[in-house]
Amino acid sequence: MLKALKEIVRQLTEAPDTAAGRHSLELAVVALLLEIGRADHSIAQEELAAVVRAAAAVFGITEAESNALVDVAAPAVESSVSIFEFTEVLNRELLPPRKKEILRALWQVALADGRIDHYEEYYLRKVADLLHLSHKDFISTKLAVLEGR
Repeated sequence: MLKALKEIVRQLTEAPDTAAGRHSLELAVVALLLEIGRADHSIAQEELAAVVRAAAAVFGITEAESNALVDVAAPAVESSVSIFEFTEVLNRELLPPRKKEILRALWQVALADGRIDHYEEYYLRKVADLLHLSHKDFISTKLAVLEGR
């Protein structure tokens, strides 16, 4: 019995980072983009396309590479219990200007279907708070996206 317990503990401590709830920066960003896209309980084609475009722009990758990231991130989103596990990665690895850039990409996804649902805005406010961004950053990125800047 003790031997079996030790084996379980060993497997857990040797598990890859993603299995232990730690994600790469790219996966965390794409997961948040997907979360915003589906915040209104459905993800429209325009929103999914916006997720792919936003990830490509944020990371300077092709849309094909971005699609591959989306394919990897989707199961992580489905199995996640909160967005904290994704925002934690951004807080650990990014400075505020880069976090603000990610927030802008999230607003673009929310607006991709032509409107910002109240659930999307709620999630965006929560993400901004978890990323330790100010209310001013929250509003300025929203206005910039609404104005097409």
